Amino acid sequence: MTGVREVLPSPEALAERLADFVVESVGEAQGLRGTASLVLAGGTTPRAAYELLARAPRRNAIDWTRVAMLFGDERCVPPTDADSNYRMAHEALLAHVPLRASSILRMRGEADPAIAAAEYAALIRERFGAMPRFDLVLLGMGPDGHTASLFPGSDPFADDEALVRSVYSESKHQWRLTLTPCAINGSRAIAIALAGNEKAAAFAAASRGEGGPLRYPVEAIAPRDGQLIWFVERSVLG
Repeated sequence: MTGVREVLPSPEALAERLADFVVESVGEAQGLRGTASLVLAGGTTPRAAYELLARAPRRNAIDWTRVAMLFGDERCVPPTDADSNYRMAHEALLAHVPLRASSILRMRGEADPAIAAAEYAALIRERFGAMPRFDLVLLGMGPDGHTASLFPGSDPFADDEALVRSVYSESKHQWRLTLTPCAINGSRAIAIALAGNEKAAAFAAASRGEGGPLRYPVEAIAPRDGQLIWFVERSVLG
């Protein structure tokens, strides 16, 4: 796998570093282009970073009125459901910072999956063009090597140019919505954050390029003209 790797000593240090990287990336984007687009991930590590961003001093270091918030994936549940990535992000961050309501672009997990995917892709194209270039995409990686809702055993590049697609996860027994690698890899920066030794085997195998993206979908993440940085908690290295 390509990219720069930073190793952090603990999950808490990882969350701190990820939050600081968001502040740096958003500030740089706003300085260059006036606005910033940030694609959020689900999961425990991102939530800890979001909670840090929602509090001073980081909360005051970003002009939230000039940030567009998107989602890299979503479970096909209502936004009030405990499994909803939107609900998690709202509770941890979105409800605590002065974002414009029109700048929070939610995946409609409560809708028919195929329709919701098409709607989100159309919204992205309307706001960001046919080939979007997000400023920062946040991702994680599961113990099986999945990222966003791109799961092992299913070609992560299927319908790639659709930008968003619905997928059924056999392992999770659940429909999901996910950005495709095409949408992710056009970004200016991608940060993949992972903690926990249960991810060590998949991370080591993916790092060696074993199995390819069909076995470890995280291997599909390769920016076309942008920065990829891995924030890795020490236990992931085994």
